[in-house]
Amino acid sequence: MKGLSPVLVALAAAGAMSACDANAETIALFTKNNTNPFSQAIRIGSNAAAVALGIMVVHYVPTTPDNVVEQTKLVEDAIRNKPDAIVFDPVDNEKLVPAIQKINAAAIPVTEVTDRSVGGNFVSRVLPDDYQLGLAVARRLFKEMGGKGTVVILEGIAGNTTNTERLKGFNDAIKEAAGVKLLASKSGNYQRKPAQNAMEGWISTFPQIDGVLAANDSMAAAVTDTLEKHGRKSLVVGINGSKEAVELIKAGRMLATGEFNGFVLGCLSTELAALNLRKQPVPQDLVLKPAIYDKSNYEKYEARIEMKKCPTVEEVSAE
Repeated sequence: MKGLSPVLVALAAAGAMSACDANAETIALFTKNNTNPFSQAIRIGSNAAAVALGIMVVHYVPTTPDNVVEQTKLVEDAIRNKPDAIVFDPVDNEKLVPAIQKINAAAIPVTEVTDRSVGGNFVSRVLPDDYQLGLAVARRLFKEMGGKGTVVILEGIAGNTTNTERLKGFNDAIKEAAGVKLLASKSGNYQRKPAQNAMEGWISTFPQIDGVLAANDSMAAAVTDTLEKHGRKSLVVGINGSKEAVELIKAGRMLATGEFNGFVLGCLSTELAALNLRKQPVPQDLVLKPAIYDKSNYEKYEARIEMKKCPTVEEVSAE
């Protein structure tokens, strides 16, 4: 690659160290921000895959979180630097289409990760299935509840595709379970404090809540703390497959979490980009099957949780 801008030098350092030699293929990885642990996990996974594959990864991260204008400019910078391939997580699946089209026009193969853009051409995509994840984690909760009881839902960000799909999965699982009654559903914006506030209100309103469906682990963790503060007990599930959630599961404070692991997504998208560069076949879409962690099986996934070892495309496809 040609000279990097000062902003990118520090971001590229970890990837540059992963190269086996000066002739290694270079992959430019675009993530949404430098504040969200999920985006950080994607970068860690990409770096881990780079070490295993003998490639170099250079990171392009907006300094202002989820900034369409800045990510577009970073795309233009990357095109000038001529990477061999790009892995792209768009900050907006509509507004970044023109930037993706610029990558296509520059004939740089691009692999998409996490979000499905409404336009542009990709050699492959690595996508979680948020609907199936919501459905599976809700079914796990209702199984533990014996198929009956009362539940509340802590939603994520209204209008966000991930939240919409997870919420649909939660509600479809409730429709399946005739003995389960939904008491209330409210946005916690994927954040602890709003989730805590919502739970405080529900505890005051409802004398019995048997289960809590949280659209991510941060909200689920806030719920467990709030329940314990008030001496209340409910079965709690979340989504992310985070280390924090697994520690709560180990301690018996949380029932289960669904895997939505940025590390895994970073590993797999980088591997697919490298396989394509090496003229090996890659799937158009690699849609991850839902994995539910609970006390019975979390050890199987600990290498992913600890972000120590990348699963391969072959391993994940066989699951």
